[in-house]
Amino acid sequence: MIISKTRKWGSSLGIVIPKDVVKELKIRENQEVFLDIKPKDNPLKELFGSVKLSKPTEQILKEIRGKESKYI
Repeated sequence: MIISKTRKWGSSLGIVIPKDVVKELKIRENQEVFLDIKPKDNPLKELFGSVKLSKPTEQILKEIRGKESKYI
């Protein structure tokens, strides 16, 4: 898998294949290739819900708020 940025090419978008990949796969000009294109997702969306807390969120917030009031 490679990661590449799209670039404007006239009224279209193009993707540049890095030179080392071209050399490794022996890709030539005008050769057909298969691409599996997926836009990069927001990393926060990928992480959402993956962290499991030992306490409910409400309890954690109450504890934090209780500690803050001691310093006021």
